[in-house]
Amino acid sequence: MSVCGAARCRWIQTRSAVSLLQQNRTVRRHSTGAPESNVIREKLQAFPGGSIDLQKRQESGIAVLTVNNPARMNAFSGCMMLELEQRVCELETWTEGKAVVVKGAAGNFCSGSDLNAVRAIANPQDGMRMCEFMQNTLTRLLRLPLISMALVEGRALGGGAELTTACDFRLMTSDGVIQFVHKHMGLVPGWGGAARLVGIVGSQNALKLLSGAVKLDPDCGRQMGLVDEVLHCSSGEAETLAHAEQWLGPFIKGPAPVIQAIKKVVVSGRELPLEQALKTERNVFGTVWGGPANLQALALKPKHK
Repeated sequence: MSVCGAARCRWIQTRSAVSLLQQNRTVRRHSTGAPESNVIREKLQAFPGGSIDLQKRQESGIAVLTVNNPARMNAFSGCMMLELEQRVCELETWTEGKAVVVKGAAGNFCSGSDLNAVRAIANPQDGMRMCEFMQNTLTRLLRLPLISMALVEGRALGGGAELTTACDFRLMTSDGVIQFVHKHMGLVPGWGGAARLVGIVGSQNALKLLSGAVKLDPDCGRQMGLVDEVLHCSSGEAETLAHAEQWLGPFIKGPAPVIQAIKKVVVSGRELPLEQALKTERNVFGTVWGGPANLQALALKPKHK
């Protein structure tokens, strides 16, 4: 085998073993190429309003993803659902990135789906197509090779509560509320929020939150393990975001390739059987071993303490 052939073979093996990227690629193919997906895309496109804004901060490696539809408490219109997928796709290829903060505009996080779109696709078949589309998008968000944080100001209701579970961490302001209100609408979570919630807080707490449609305040959220930190800010969104980025600081200190590698091995450990997770970890290790950050650290020869 030639040198080029051997290198390509190794690259293919590494890519196939790193399940995070493989799974994201599979989800993307399924969500963009299947006829079922095309049907729901056309229907979602018919409901404009709001936007999903993405700001990448190259100097810090932190991206800010803003759900922006204040007139409807940042509810997702059909077009916003499609735009969220596009923004996640952009983040998947951001090689300089370390983290993403997901937030809402104008003092609220997100109130789920815009009821105008919901009423128009109320039949079960379209509902399941919409759920599949959003499940795929939020799964890709959770699997990003970036550390993700939901910054909950004001209310996170229904699908907005589900969105918080698609992030690695959740920070709330002191006036924040997370509420899975699906029962009041005669529904259950459909964007993957129930499955992720069980993984975060356990089945007993998840059952309480879903069946009781509990209004979860920051203190109760911390006790259950859903909320990682409560922010006490009084000077508006800019200060709150600055505090959130400061909280992220220790977790994203270091080169982007190392931070992304850490996220990949954590995702594989969470989602894969042990043998496959070990293989993935070994291959991800190979991508940073002997890399610039590793060589620089070795050159400094720090003492072991």
